[in-house]
Amino acid sequence: MSVYDSLDSITEELRKCMKCGNCMAVCPIYKETRQEVGVARGKISLVEFLLAGQIEMTEGMAERFSLCTTCMACNTSCPCEVRFDKIILAARAESVRKKGLHAVKKIAFTALKMQRVFDFGMKAGSIFQGVALKHIPNKHSRMARMRVDIGIGTEKVFPMLAGKALRSEFPEVIKVKKPKMRVAFFTGCMINYFYTDIGRAVVEVLAEHDIEVVIPKDQGCCGIPASINGDVVSARILAKRNLRAFEKVGADALVVACSSCGTAWKHVFGELLENDPEFKTLADKWAAKSYDISEFLIYQVPFKKEGLGRVARKVTYHDPCHLNRGQGINQEPREILKSIPGVELIEMKDPGRCCGMAGSFSLVHQNLSIQISDHKTADIAQTHTDTVATGCPACRLQLQSGVENAGFDEEVLHTIQILAESYRVGKEELKRSR
Repeated sequence: MSVYDSLDSITEELRKCMKCGNCMAVCPIYKETRQEVGVARGKISLVEFLLAGQIEMTEGMAERFSLCTTCMACNTSCPCEVRFDKIILAARAESVRKKGLHAVKKIAFTALKMQRVFDFGMKAGSIFQGVALKHIPNKHSRMARMRVDIGIGTEKVFPMLAGKALRSEFPEVIKVKKPKMRVAFFTGCMINYFYTDIGRAVVEVLAEHDIEVVIPKDQGCCGIPASINGDVVSARILAKRNLRAFEKVGADALVVACSSCGTAWKHVFGELLENDPEFKTLADKWAAKSYDISEFLIYQVPFKKEGLGRVARKVTYHDPCHLNRGQGINQEPREILKSIPGVELIEMKDPGRCCGMAGSFSLVHQNLSIQISDHKTADIAQTHTDTVATGCPACRLQLQSGVENAGFDEEVLHTIQILAESYRVGKEELKRSR
């Protein structure tokens, strides 16, 4: 039974918990609030009361279940190996079944299911965003703050919408001479509409390795925002759309440059569709050949080190929760960074600590999100670096906001961007040497 379909499905996980409180030491929510309801143990007790019929699901209860970044730190510290991420997903899905979805989230997830309407809305947004957003002068990237507080504050820094979505920049199939393989690229929403520079770097590096890239036009949101907020119906619709789109074009492998999107392809699609034999088969098929871009470059290509140019950067790396704990990928990005001439990798004290973004969490609980982010920003400051690398565009947003508000002259990039920069410099060096 799927965790998305019944609260009873996580009964065994609940029984594993011995209420030891080890989760308190690592939970980013508990560290800020010091309230039992903020930590995994407290929420497990609430779910147990719900299942026993001692309490009912209320809006207040749903609010308590929203106090989780799904960073999975509690999973890794639990001596009983409780999968609290499964428990919180089941509780949120139950909340939506019993109390419905918040009106704002309902509108947002409905829009995500209407891809053409969503594309049009984002294109219009890129034209008129200056009405709502005030541009911040920054030599590294185009960033902005809200002109008027609409409930999320005016200090949060946002990336500007790209003038042209990534999927509009390229043909569906990007051909190369003598291709070694055909790879499908799942762009995700953040890369497609905001951080198109990450997407171009992915295409550039794959082409550097003689890989034909296909970017299905019919792809859309991975559905993680819906599934993680309990909107199972929308999440399933989005999962099926993407599976159809990628099955239609076919590929030897699928790559992603977003930790949440990678988790969707590797784990969530199969769990969402486990009761649908046709799509469960497709989900398992594509899960088996889905890779984070760093993972793909290390184990499947592997990436070439000849031709890398010198990039003078002092870099610290932030581990995205869904990449590090969700997919077990942490050394691969570091191996790439260490291979680039001129890059000095300086570790933070706690690179795996949640940055506090967690998608809609940062909007619903903006003050708490900022408090969590401040610890990450302070950790970055003590490295005395000039660049923060990460493997998730959502984390990039949060980290950019943190360093900008702290007044640091720190560039925040995806690992693949630094690798692409090195290949470009290498080509220039080769030209000059001739």
